[in-house]
Amino acid sequence: MRGAYIPGMNPNLPFLSAGPRVAIVRLTGAIGAAGRLGGGLSDAALAPVIERAFAAGRPKAVALIVNSPGGSAVQSALIAARIRRLADEKRIPVHAFVEDVAASGGYWLACAADDIWIDSCSVVGSIGVIAASFGLHDLIARQGVERRVHTAGRSKSFLDPFLPERPEDVARLRGILDPIHRSFIDHVRARRGNRLNEGAGPLFEGDVWVGQAAVDVGLADGIAHASPKLKELYGPKVRFIVQDRRRPFWRRFGLAALGETAVDAALAAAEDRALRARYGL
Repeated sequence: MRGAYIPGMNPNLPFLSAGPRVAIVRLTGAIGAAGRLGGGLSDAALAPVIERAFAAGRPKAVALIVNSPGGSAVQSALIAARIRRLADEKRIPVHAFVEDVAASGGYWLACAADDIWIDSCSVVGSIGVIAASFGLHDLIARQGVERRVHTAGRSKSFLDPFLPERPEDVARLRGILDPIHRSFIDHVRARRGNRLNEGAGPLFEGDVWVGQAAVDVGLADGIAHASPKLKELYGPKVRFIVQDRRRPFWRRFGLAALGETAVDAALAAAEDRALRARYGL
């Protein structure tokens, strides 16, 4: 639902007065490029939602409701950068409220806010980068299958799961993962600053914390839920303006878009489920 704003309304008339507005943006699901994860999060899909949140009805603040196990580092960075750019341009504070999980890219998004509030059972952190695959060369060898790969360029075939792992491929992978990890760490340090308690242990090795433990190490600012916390900050008459992604006409009637299949939806759900399973969710 979207709150209605009446142009020209006189806020000095008692019977027409309205409280301050806070725009609500839900960031729920795995993070990936548009079209790959169905209903997941991407900068292209969220851009109009975020733009409206900072513009519609002159909000006093924007609240992010985060429930994401992560996904694409680039999409996480693009979404977070868009939020910060608008927040700085319009001088509007941003608050993040974590539901089940804000891990990996989900925590990247939460750090776009000026403060982060979590539930006592929320899973937070996983500040790391992961790449996973399989090694199937022994299996296909037992079945009498020979893998043949021909490339123009020595490094074109990289970490082929049907060939034995090569040390030089692993070194190349480290060269990809480490810069992404450093960017993630820089983002968290820039946004959380001296609130981080790095003396409490390694914060950037992919570990997660639950509830108060996340507050103790400085990854979150406290235990709080969106509605009561926002009323505490902006008064009991605060109005919540929920900004949702506008669904295409055919989806309102339960119809799939052209090229969108049940298999696509199932794969998107499976990827989201697999990411959440890392954190026992």
